[in-house]
Amino acid sequence: MNKKIIVALDFNDIEEVINFVSTISPSECRLKVGKELFTAYGPQIIQELHNRGFEVFLDLKFHDIPNTVYKAIKVAANLGVWMVNVHASGGREMMQKARQAIIESTHKPLLIAVTILTSMSNEAVAEIGYSKNLTEQALHLAKLSYECGLDGVVCSAHEASLIKSNTNSEFLTITPGIRLSDSKTDDQTRIMTPKNAIDNKADYLVIGRPITKADKPAEILAKINKSI
Repeated sequence: MNKKIIVALDFNDIEEVINFVSTISPSECRLKVGKELFTAYGPQIIQELHNRGFEVFLDLKFHDIPNTVYKAIKVAANLGVWMVNVHASGGREMMQKARQAIIESTHKPLLIAVTILTSMSNEAVAEIGYSKNLTEQALHLAKLSYECGLDGVVCSAHEASLIKSNTNSEFLTITPGIRLSDSKTDDQTRIMTPKNAIDNKADYLVIGRPITKADKPAEILAKINKSI
């Protein structure tokens, strides 16, 4: 099965994580470990999820001087994760060094770059000094990531089709901000339903609270998989 759903583990308690992952199957999804959970438990949580058969997207969004990112990506690759990421705004040299780290590692996770956070609006993008509007800036950073040899980008599902048409159909689009039709938007501004996201060329859907906070997570997960 081509698993398109990445469940975001927005927890900071390992018992909550274990209780949740015990209700779902690694054949139905992959898991995302972000800053909160990794800060609390570090590599231990990655090993725990691997032991349970899950592939892990380590979502730490590295953004630092090129050599620091190079070293961090090497360590992340050695954890055996499925995917790691950096911020595209770190620039060409940083992304190329991250790519070099993957090439030199025995285990080679997918390497993707964050374009514009899905919590950001056009006003927020202008406020931090980008001269391009939100969509143009996301596309610009996606094209730069593609030129640097990365496997794909984190972007809004609204931009997925545009990015593929300006890079390559095999260039991956990983899309947060996915919400079910009856879900709260929380802190996301550029959101889309799972079916619409896939129709707009999203390769992977990052979904957190609509699944993790559900009374019956496995049923919600199965329902989403069926819809896409």
